[in-house]
Amino acid sequence: MIVDRPDALVRTEWLAARLGNPGLVVLDGTFMMPGAERGATDEFHRAHIPGARFFDIDRVADRRSPLPHMVPDPAEFGAAVGALGVGNNDLVVVYDRDGTTSGARVWWMFRLFGHDRVAVLDGGLPKWQAEGRPLETGVTSTAVRPYGAGWRPALLRTRAQMCANLDSRAEQIVDARSADRFTAAVAEPWPGRRRGHIPGSLNLPFVDLLDPRDKTLLPAAGLAEQCRRAGLQPGKPIVTTCGSGVTACIVSLALFVLGEEAAVYDGSWAEWGLPGPLPVAAGAARSPGV
Repeated sequence: MIVDRPDALVRTEWLAARLGNPGLVVLDGTFMMPGAERGATDEFHRAHIPGARFFDIDRVADRRSPLPHMVPDPAEFGAAVGALGVGNNDLVVVYDRDGTTSGARVWWMFRLFGHDRVAVLDGGLPKWQAEGRPLETGVTSTAVRPYGAGWRPALLRTRAQMCANLDSRAEQIVDARSADRFTAAVAEPWPGRRRGHIPGSLNLPFVDLLDPRDKTLLPAAGLAEQCRRAGLQPGKPIVTTCGSGVTACIVSLALFVLGEEAAVYDGSWAEWGLPGPLPVAAGAARSPGV
C-alpha cells in the first residue's frame, strides 16, 4: 500500500475524505490518442469526479509546434491553469480515465512550472468508480485566478540535448513504450515515424510499473525491481521518453516515488522517429556494460 504523498501520489480514500476542501483542486488529465472513438472532453462531460476541471494536454501546449502537446512557455501555462481556477498555493490532484497514465503527464507539467503541491490519484477514475464513489456530469464552472508559473529546465530535455547525450552517455535514456515498439517489431501508432529506439536507451514499458488488476502504481519494492530488470544504474542521471511525452511521465513518477528525479524528453519518438538524420536502433536493449 502506498503512503499518501501530496507531492506524488494519493489514494482514492485520501481524496474522498478531502473532496471539496478549500485549496484542493481536482483535474481530469485524460488523454486519448488521435482517432479514438470518443474524445476525452466528451468523456469528461459524461462523468467525472465531483468538482473536477478538465486539463487538456493538447490545448495546454505549444500550439505553434508541429509536434503533439509540446509544453507551452510559462506565461501560457500560467494563463491556462489560472483559467481552470488553480492558484499557486493550491493542492492539485490529477487523475485520468485509464488508471495511472496520462495524469502523470499533468503532474510532471505542474512540477516543470514550479508547482510542488501536485499529486496523481493512484488508480484514477476506474478505481474511484469501482469503489462506488460519487460522480457528476457536465462542466464545473470556475472563476479565473492569477497564476505565476516558474520554470525548472532540469526536468526537460530537448532534441539537441538528446543528441549530445549520444556521445557523452552522461544520462540513462529510459523508453516507456512497449517492447515490440522499442525493438521495431511493430509499426508506430504516430503516422510517419520510423520504427526502433534511440541508440543506447533502455526499455521499461510503463505497464510494467502498474498493478494489472487496478492500474495503481506498484509498491516501492516492485518499482525498484522493474528498474533493476530494465538495467538502470542507481545514481546515474535519467531521462525518460516514450511515444509523445505522456507515458514517459509515468516512469518519472515511479522514479520520483523511489527518490530519483528524472527529466522527460518532451519530443520523444514523435520527434526522434521522424524521417531524417537522427540515428535509430532496433532490437532489444543491451545490458549496461555489455
